[in-house]
Amino acid sequence: MGHPLHTMIRDLHRRRGRERRGLVLAEGVRLVEEVVAAGLEAKAVLVSPALRGTERGRALEAALRGRGLPIEDTTDDDLAKLAATEHPQGVLAVVRPRVWTLADLGTGADAAYLVLDGVQDPGNVGTIVRTAQALGAAGVMALPGTAELGNPKTLRASMGALFRFPGVATAEADLVTWLAEHRVTVVATALDGARFEPARLPRKVAFVLGNEGAGVASGLARSAGLTLAIPLAPGAESLNVAVAAGIFLYGACRDR
Repeated sequence: MGHPLHTMIRDLHRRRGRERRGLVLAEGVRLVEEVVAAGLEAKAVLVSPALRGTERGRALEAALRGRGLPIEDTTDDDLAKLAATEHPQGVLAVVRPRVWTLADLGTGADAAYLVLDGVQDPGNVGTIVRTAQALGAAGVMALPGTAELGNPKTLRASMGALFRFPGVATAEADLVTWLAEHRVTVVATALDGARFEPARLPRKVAFVLGNEGAGVASGLARSAGLTLAIPLAPGAESLNVAVAAGIFLYGACRDR
């Protein structure tokens, strides 16, 4: 019979497994450091000799053991077989993440948000969350059709930001109600929108970013108070959605 922990880890590589168990995987030193910093519950941590090869890795192991987390030693080869990354750096944690809701979002007078409408690439979603945290956004909302926030690729691209920064998976109807209640101006983004001028933005704003191919598809586009576009050089067709998110957010947050 297989090792129960190994069986669970393999199951958590699948979305159904993550949703059924309410758990995610954190691989590598940086992500597991973020787990510790966020004070999250780790159901189990696999540690191999590779973790002890650097001072940072040794410090992380000491922090894990200092918190009394359930640690299991394994070999580098066995850890590599269980990990999704080529270089898991000797550590893999099974984590119960915080489930963020709309109630967790900041609602200050200058709050800026990103709404992801069918952004399907988990790397882009993770990068957007990391960028939103760095630039001082109040949160990221993910509509159906957007890559799963607990996807291992999303978590890695976010560099662990999702463990401490509100990323909310929400239905469109719930989000529309919340935005109206908190008097947030919805700004759709589209190639044919008006020129993006940060100085003219509303103080409290939610930028809706769509799939790079299809654009914004939800009803939020129709109800948006503004539709804006980032001006591009002649011959350029579009920007990567994560890059566009950073530009919009910087414009909204730079003077706040």
